[in-house]
Amino acid sequence: MKVFIIHGTNGNSKENWFPWLKEELEKTNIETIVPDFPTGDMQSLSSWLESFQPYIGRIDGDCIFVGHSLGPAFILSVLEQIDTRIRAAFLVAPFVSKLGIEQFDKSNKTFVEKEFNWEKIKTNCTDFTVYASDNDPYVSLERSRFVADHTDAKFKVVHGAGHFNAAAGYTKFKQLLEDIKSALQ
Repeated sequence: MKVFIIHGTNGNSKENWFPWLKEELEKTNIETIVPDFPTGDMQSLSSWLESFQPYIGRIDGDCIFVGHSLGPAFILSVLEQIDTRIRAAFLVAPFVSKLGIEQFDKSNKTFVEKEFNWEKIKTNCTDFTVYASDNDPYVSLERSRFVADHTDAKFKVVHGAGHFNAAAGYTKFKQLLEDIKSALQ
């Protein structure tokens, strides 16, 4: 079993609930990979795909993807490009369109201003879960619901979770951990 955790815009592997989730999964002997991707002016879909290239050959039917914020758009792009069905994908505060926030829309442009091949994505993963917050200052429920609808995901609204980041008190995410463990059984 392998779990890939993908950070969001200008993020890194050491923020939010990622270190906690990695530690919890590794306690149960689940290999957990949390790559750091290019940020700032170097952040683009092509630079992230290039950074992720060493892991492509390790994706198999026992893989789970977890993404936060921009991470889910990247995961969807990976699922479009591979010819392997993964076990599950957990998408936290996902979006695949402009947010209407200039600083983020510029950084996220190459990830979201494209057509997604939803059929190919659903061929490579049939078990999606989307988490959305009713008070996310960046990603509206409608944006996350759009992703859930297009992936036939379980849609979970978490009251008062903000952007599921450390600023909103999310240095742990117990519901996500339990859902991942259920997917592994």
